[in-house]
This record gives sequence, structure tokens and C-alpha cells, in this order.
Amino acid sequence: MPLRKNQPFILPLVIPSLETVDWHSFLARAPLPATSPSTVSSLIGHPILITGAGGSIGSALVLRLASAGARTILLESSESSLYDLQQQCTGTIPSLSTTFYLGNVADRPLLDEILAIHRPRLVFHAAAFKHVPLIEEQPFAAIANNIFATQILTAAASAHSARVILLSTDKAVAPASMMGVTKRVAEHVVRTSAGVVLRLGNVLASRGSVVEVFARQIAAGLPLTVTDPAARRYFVTIPEAVDLLLAAAAEPQPSLLFVPQLAAPHFIADLARFLAHALAPGRELPIEFTRLRAGDKETEQLWSANEIPQPTSANALVAIDSPLIARDQLRILLGVLHSALEVRDLSAALSVLRSLVPEYTPGSTVLAGLRAPSQQISHE
Repeated sequence: MPLRKNQPFILPLVIPSLETVDWHSFLARAPLPATSPSTVSSLIGHPILITGAGGSIGSALVLRLASAGARTILLESSESSLYDLQQQCTGTIPSLSTTFYLGNVADRPLLDEILAIHRPRLVFHAAAFKHVPLIEEQPFAAIANNIFATQILTAAASAHSARVILLSTDKAVAPASMMGVTKRVAEHVVRTSAGVVLRLGNVLASRGSVVEVFARQIAAGLPLTVTDPAARRYFVTIPEAVDLLLAAAAEPQPSLLFVPQLAAPHFIADLARFLAHALAPGRELPIEFTRLRAGDKETEQLWSANEIPQPTSANALVAIDSPLIARDQLRILLGVLHSALEVRDLSAALSVLRSLVPEYTPGSTVLAGLRAPSQQISHE
């Protein structure tokens, strides 16, 4: 399309490459111990299913397992992400070692078909909604995807003798967001089905992360926006996240909950300064502090006051002794929550979520939905 008269021509923004950034210089620590080849070998005797395979961690996990000779089944709901993953795998992974499926984790017939055909014994569940402020505005979508899709997956996996490894988040600890509370419930769902949970902090340079936001701002010469001077987060790299997932999957006991062994969280403002220096040396880019967004906390924790860390033989992992809802009670409460979801009754849904996760504190954006005109759907 030709430009209109006097219409400015805007060059596409080229984001600086993040692949050469020395993240461990920022983290001020050595990389977490890598999973041993023998541990990886113990996991790949059967095909492995990965949900959310087109995401940053999912795709890195695919390539890591493929390099060890694993057969992988990759499930992704985003067509563009699945296409990108196929292109990434072309010439890297033997075609007979990888099968791609475009579909949703909530599609039980699809899951049964995949599990019956390929018979995996491990399912890495990385598919979830994760953007906190957006999910505060979409509570029903978070409940459907993060909770009930996980419930459908674990039921299908149990029926086909497969074990689920859930990728969770530190935002599930004393959650202040819909993303956090739905992931906390997902932890219960997986653990009551004899699966394993790994809680991670923020993953550096993952798709949609604050690192990408900073990189765009640096490329445009804009001030770097940070929510709060005191905002801190735990950080791991993508390779570390993959190794932690593999180590968690290798633990033989059921219903375990793990977190990475990390000393302390880092200030997000320090990350902004580090990245500005790494990507634009010699330039002074100011930091503008905005405010905590809907669902944000000043800092996150890896475990809550009623959870107890335990030593473990697994490298870089801490086992967490965490109270678990009884399976029958969970089933009943999820039934009530599903009824609330079907009629989009936010008040009833929040009541159930508070019963499932008493330490959950709904944020102002979610509570504002209670004062909005009713969106309940009558089935009479």
C-alpha cells in the first residue's frame, strides 16, 4: 500500500539479539547444575508428550530431549507457534522422532488419541495463560485454561498410565492474581493425580517476558519502565528451566512439589540497568517507575508460610512439604467451580477459589468485575 502524502515512514523495530547476553553475570552466580546424561537417559525410554511445546521453555525442552535421542509428541494450540517450532526442528531433529499436533489441552478426544497412539509415560505440561495483568481481566479464561484444561489432561494421562510434570510459578504462592491462584489449584490437580510440580520464578529472555519489553525500549531509545523500585523476582535462564524440569521428572516419588535452589530474588530495576549496559553500552537510558500492575506483588516467594522446604538428592531442587487437598474434596469443589464457570458467575467462582486457596487475595481488577453488570447466562 503506498504511503499517503506527508505520512511518516516508520522503520520496523529491530530488537537486539538476547542470545549473547551473559545472564549469569547479572545473576551473580554460576549456572545451576545440569541434569546428568544418565538422568536424561532414564526418561527417554518411551515417547514424551509436551504441551505448550511452541513456547520458550517448551521448545527448548523439545530440542534438549531430541538431542538425547528422545521421541517427542508436541501439542500446541497456537498455529503460528507450532509452525515456528516445525521450522526450528527442520534439519535439527529426525522427522521420525517428532510428531506435531495443533490442538488444545482441553480436547479430551484429541488427548486420548495422542496417548493411545504414542503411549508416552511422561507428559510435560507447559501450556497455560501467564500474563498477569491480562488474566486479571479474563478470570473465566484463566479458570478454564489453567485449571480445567489441566484437570482434563491429568485425567487422560492417568487413564493411559502417564505421569504429568506441571510447570508452575512462584505466583502460585500466597497468590494475589488470577494467574497465580489458578496455577495453585492446578498444582493440587496434578499432585492429587500422582504427578509432580515444579514452581519456577521468572525465566530470563522467555517469550513475552520483561526482558523482551526492555529490549524493545532499548532499541527504540525509550526510557525503561519498571513498576516499582522495590520490585524483586527470582530468575532462572531457559536452559536452567529445562534442566530443572528434567530433574523433577526423574524423581520417583509421586505428588512431589519442587522449587529451584536460589539464594535471593533480584531487583527488576537492576535487570533493566544490566540489560541497557549489555545492549546499548555507552548510552544513558533513564528508568521510569510506573506502578505495580493489576495482580502484581512487590516480591514473590518460592514457598508459603505453611509449606516446609526439605533437602533432596536432586541437583538444584528443593522439595516442598505442602498441604494437599483431599482428592474427593477437590473433586467436589472443582465441580462447583465448573458450574460457576458455565454460567460465568464470578462471585461464585471467587468463593470456590478462596475455599481451594484460602491465602488468595483477589485484586482490585477482579473485584471490579463483581460490581460490573451481571454477565451470568440463564439456562432456564
